Amino acid sequence: DFYMKKLAAPAPARGHVDINKSATQNLKILSECLGRAVEELVVVVMDRPRHKELIQEIRQAGARVRLISDGDVSAAISCAFGGTNIHALMGIGAAPEGVISAAAMRCLGGHFQGQLIYDPEVVKTGLIGESREGNLERLKSMGINDPDKVYNAEELASGKTVLFAACGITPGTLMEGVRFFKGGARTQSLVISSQSQTARFVDTIHMFEEPKVLQLR
Repeated sequence: DFYMKKLAAPAPARGHVDINKSATQNLKILSECLGRAVEELVVVVMDRPRHKELIQEIRQAGARVRLISDGDVSAAISCAFGGTNIHALMGIGAAPEGVISAAAMRCLGGHFQGQLIYDPEVVKTGLIGESREGNLERLKSMGINDPDKVYNAEELASGKTVLFAACGITPGTLMEGVRFFKGGARTQSLVISSQSQTARFVDTIHMFEEPKVLQLR
């Protein structure tokens, strides 16, 4: 139930951008890696009060900001796909979603870094405990001795083979949401594998009942 500071970017920027650098610095690096002007870059940020200064810095640097209410996993993955017009994800979100994003980005070869946030004053919510000291104790009890460590995708999603699977619930950048029709529904899923280095979009029709054959007279 901890939060995480995240940075996601396309594969050409892997190892060049860094979560410890400012948004302005990372945008300049990203611009060079992608061969785009900073003014052409689009950064996704969750629409939260804690991101006010981050949003201002991105806009002052010349890049565009796309605010989202939720769904930073989809935003992170979109960085690794061409044609989504999303070039980076920045800001603080839930830690479990950071691990999921890291798994997908590892399969796709994109850049992902995460750093745990344990200070409620930074997150501006009571969802991660009442005090900084209490959260540090919780992390220590979990075996995390360096709470400020920056994790990369390989550390967050370790192992020889990583598989990511998701199904769209609501319409998004990558997938359509669930579409209902009389007697069934249509869904779109995404399966990404590190072993085959493929990303498969699966379009499925679900029949809830047997089609009725009308007898014409």
